[in-house]
This record gives sequence, structure tokens and C-alpha cells, in this order.
Amino acid sequence: MNETLNAMKTLLKLTPLLLDVCCTHAQTEFPDSRRADLSGVEHGMIVLGEKMPDPYSVENVTLAVRSLYPEIAARTDIRPTDIYVRFLPADQNQYDALEALGLELTDHPLDHRILREGDYYHDPGIAEDRITWQYAVVPADFSFPGGIPHEILDECYIPENDAHTRASGIDWLAVERESYRLTGNADLLPPLTRESEAVAATPEGRITILDKDGNGGIPSGVAGVKVCVNSFVKFETVYTDDEGFYTMTKSFTSDVRYRLIFKNKRGFGIGVNLLLVPASVSTLGKQPSSGFDLQVEPETDWKLFTRCAVNNATAAYFDRCQTDDEIASPPANLRIWIFRNLGASSTPMLQQGVWVDSGRIGDFLGEYSSLLKMFLPDVTLGLKHCHSYAEIYSETVHELSHASHFVRAGKTFWEQYILYVLKSYVTSLGVTYGTGLEAGAGYCEVGEMWGFFFGNLLFRERYGSGTPAEGLSLWFFPQILMYLEERGMEAGQIFSVLGPDVVGRDSFQEALSDNYPEYYSVINQAFDRYRYQ
Repeated sequence: MNETLNAMKTLLKLTPLLLDVCCTHAQTEFPDSRRADLSGVEHGMIVLGEKMPDPYSVENVTLAVRSLYPEIAARTDIRPTDIYVRFLPADQNQYDALEALGLELTDHPLDHRILREGDYYHDPGIAEDRITWQYAVVPADFSFPGGIPHEILDECYIPENDAHTRASGIDWLAVERESYRLTGNADLLPPLTRESEAVAATPEGRITILDKDGNGGIPSGVAGVKVCVNSFVKFETVYTDDEGFYTMTKSFTSDVRYRLIFKNKRGFGIGVNLLLVPASVSTLGKQPSSGFDLQVEPETDWKLFTRCAVNNATAAYFDRCQTDDEIASPPANLRIWIFRNLGASSTPMLQQGVWVDSGRIGDFLGEYSSLLKMFLPDVTLGLKHCHSYAEIYSETVHELSHASHFVRAGKTFWEQYILYVLKSYVTSLGVTYGTGLEAGAGYCEVGEMWGFFFGNLLFRERYGSGTPAEGLSLWFFPQILMYLEERGMEAGQIFSVLGPDVVGRDSFQEALSDNYPEYYSVINQAFDRYRYQ
């Protein structure tokens, strides 16, 4: 639904920055010792090696206590604090039910050596069009939900999770190290700082992204994403704050594996690229237990960059809606799919209950249509022609403008609107909007008039008033709303009339005039100024 901006980088460098809608922070120079090393990180499917003995199993922790404390081991009762388990959800509803229980799910086992890093794993014993095994660490007293197959893999003891009084005289950090040694995992431990003294570190750091055309060239925090760390079944996730900082609560004696999970603390999730998961994962590989800093740029990793850029654009959009209570925020559980090989975007709102002919949207998604069997998208972003943060930002906020419109207009309106867009795309060889003369064109007229207007407005707010606007040569004339805004109407006032009965320019004009009679003359001027050619 959004055209690519031509020659944007050249134009943006000539325009001042008026307002940055993302969080800012003084520019941070990271010491080299804190920078993440992503040289060994790859995309694609994880390649697993052999299964390794888990140093946190009750059995192995008990052996480590006996090794270090033979005198008191007999009276030290080590009971499971956690259970390492895997689930096999049959569909999205079962997957969502597990997440609703607060489980952090991973699609690969936690106790295998990783030969090659990647962003996902699919068990070879599970059909490719089914959800693969989902691994989790749950409390020992966890009540397993009925109807979802599961398999208990191990009973574990994680000292931080033990709420009972621990035996005096036991150094649990030393026990952890000893358990790593006894299980043949000593290569994962850093050297001791002093002889016989075990140390642990709590991961913390900052993740930022650089928009070379905005924010004065100063990196912004990657806001509200999950940072997941684990060493075997010792596992923790936290969200970054709006400036990209993260701090764990658990300490680790070994190097840990880091992942970014694009399920934002605001509720929205960013998926998928031929992955049957509702939120994308970017694996960052083994990094120090003390944490790391990462500045994401296009040259760092394009896939990671696009996910972070879409995340920040969406977080900023949600925050923008919170400051203008007349513009509805998209649904909190919005699901966004990123496709790097598609050149068109859409906002079908399928997860929100909109019904669209699966054949038509399948034609639109092409090779990705099989994903509809498992997880339904609300927004699809085709980023084939996007080569900068600014272009990704433009594409994203345009589609999110539609998501806000959906909240106001409702499902019945949206089904007709999306049906028109998909039909036009398929029958007109990629001309998404048709000519305006087809049946149902009024839905598209109102939807795209608003989408281009508000998307352009947000783009100007971030990059400056001299930046180019999109959609001005199209038959539905977003210039009408730009004309109104330039003459005093607020975007929230325009949005407030976009109910289910506003279909086409005539009903749009009438609704604006009825609700804002003080702008009657300006409204007539705007609609009269831009007529079909």
C-alpha cells in the first residue's frame, strides 16, 4: 500500500530534523571490550550438535555438592526448582494458550551444542507445515494445561529459583562451576579470577540503532524488545527500556547465549520470514556473562536492522497515538510480518478477526501463503525496495495508519476494503489501488486518503517539512487532507469521522462538514480543489 520514496537519501540530507518521535540519549561510545561480536552469527536454521549433560539437573548438582562438600552433602536435600519440558502445540490457539501462562518458549533444545547459529529451528520429525516442539523451563509445581502434548525432559535445580533456606556453608557459584566441570562443560566457563574463587556476572548493556537520516545521526535505543539469555536451562528474559538498556536479575558463571525476541513490551509482535512463530528471533550468539553493547546499522546485519527499525517505528507510532487520544492505537496484540522479497505491503488485520478470501491473500503473499495455515498477520511489510531506516519507517507508519483506521471503521468495512485491494493487486498485475472506477473503490479511497495523509504527516514530523510526500499522484488525493491540516484541522479531528459509514469522498466530506461546521468552507475548498482528472 505504500510507494517507495525515490532519491530519499539525497533529499533528507538537505532537510532539518524537526522532531524525533523515538527516544533519544546522549551518544554513547562503546569500548571495544563491550561490543557484541556477531561474526559467527548466521541466519537460517540452527544446526544442532550432540546433546550435552545439563549441569543444572538435580542429579548433576547433587554430584557437584558431594564433590565439594562431602561432609554436609548427606544432609543437603536438593529438590527440583524447575522442570525442563517441551510442548507440541497443534495450532495457534494452543501456542497462544502456552504464552498466556507466561512461558518463554524456544523452538530448539537448550541442552545441545550449537554447530551453527541461526534464527530458528524445526525438528526434522515434525512436518514443515506444523508448529515444531517448543521448549520451556517451568516451575516445579507447574500445572500443565490439558490437551497440549508435552514431554518432561529433566528435573532441574537453579539456585536463584530456590525460595527455601539453603544449607549454610555452601558456595552455590562454586557448585555451579563444579557441575559444569563434572559434566564435561568446563570449556564454557571463564577462568577463575583468584584460585578456588568462583565469580558470576549479571548481564547488562545497551542495544541501539542508527538512522543516518534522522535524530541528528545519534543512535536511538532499540525500544521494548526482549533480550533472552540462557546457559542450558538457566534462562532469563527482560525488555529493553525505551533507550535500549537492559539489565538481567540472574547471574551466570559461564558465557551465555543471547537472542533478541521481537515481541515488544507494548504488545505487538514482529514476525516472520518463512518461520512458523508469531515473533521473529535474532540470535546474537555466545557473548560474555557481563553483557554487551550493540549498535545496529545496515552494515551490521540487514535482517537484524530491518527488524529493529520496524520495532522502533511501531513503538513510536503506539506512543504517538497515546499523546493524541483522538487517534486510536492499533490493537495491542498487533502481529506484523516482514517480507524482504515482496515489494508491496498490506494491512489485512486477519488476527483481529477480519475474514479475507484465503485464495486472494495467498496470491498476494505468493511463496509465503502457507504461513496462513498457522499464524495470521495483521500487517505485512514488503521491504524489497527499502534500503534505509527512513524508507522502512515510511512503509511502517503508513500501514499502521491503516491499523488505526481499522479500529475506528470495524471488521465489515475492512473486509470490503481489503477485498478490493487484493482483487486490484491480483487482476491488475500489481497495481494495488485499481483506477477508482471499480465496485468497492470508495473503501479504498477513504482508507488510502487517510493512510497516505497520516503516514506523510508522521514522516514530516520525524524528518522535516521539506521531505517528499507519497501518494500525491494517485486517484484518491491525500492532498485533500493535507490541505485541511495546513489550514488548522488536526489529524485527530479528521480521524474522528472515519466510522464504518464513511465510504468514498462524498460521505467523507459530509461527515467532516457535519462534525466540524467551523471548517465548512475550508472542507469544501479542499474537496473541490482535487477532483478526478
